[in-house]
Amino acid sequence: MSWQVKRALAYLAEQPRLSAQHVGGELIRIEVEDQPEVLAVISAANEMDAATAASYREKHPGMDFLCGYRKTCVWPGDTIEYLQNVGIGWGSAGTLTSAALDGEANTASHKTYFFSDRLLRQYGRVQELTREYDRIYRIALRTGAVLRIGMIADYEPNADAVRSLWDEFGPVDIVWNINPNGSPSPEAIDAGSELGCEVLKWEELKERLRTA
Repeated sequence: MSWQVKRALAYLAEQPRLSAQHVGGELIRIEVEDQPEVLAVISAANEMDAATAASYREKHPGMDFLCGYRKTCVWPGDTIEYLQNVGIGWGSAGTLTSAALDGEANTASHKTYFFSDRLLRQYGRVQELTREYDRIYRIALRTGAVLRIGMIADYEPNADAVRSLWDEFGPVDIVWNINPNGSPSPEAIDAGSELGCEVLKWEELKERLRTA
């Protein structure tokens, strides 16, 4: 049994109202009170490319959810689109747990980015939205302006978090601190200025989109 499956089973054993068993390889079965059972693949991938996701589905055609167990796992946009099109949920171990308890494993998306994704899609000034990665969006506004936005979920992002996002995913116009309870540090804002981007919270981002 792989390390990530062992850890996932140990994590799930601590959760109320559900039980989990190893089926084989990276596949586990989760049984939940008053909800459908869930077949989930627990992957140790650092980046979940579409070919890897498709190979999991080919190997386990009945799977409901693909879990990237590493907290640092990155999900490219084409992987997300593929999984949504074939009815497989995706995200972290926490996402899997919540989705299993709610009976929504097949439609769930990464809980870290779920509400931020919805805010962007529902914002009236956005004409077109392209999700390049789980945390990177390119949006076209009705004014014709196009902005690239990167999300950071840290409570208080520091300069290193801003620079790491830029280094890993390329230049962005805006770094959006999506944690509703925190705020970017002054050092993070300064790092953004040095790189040529703004570091904003949602209310500031809305105003930036309104005037772009």
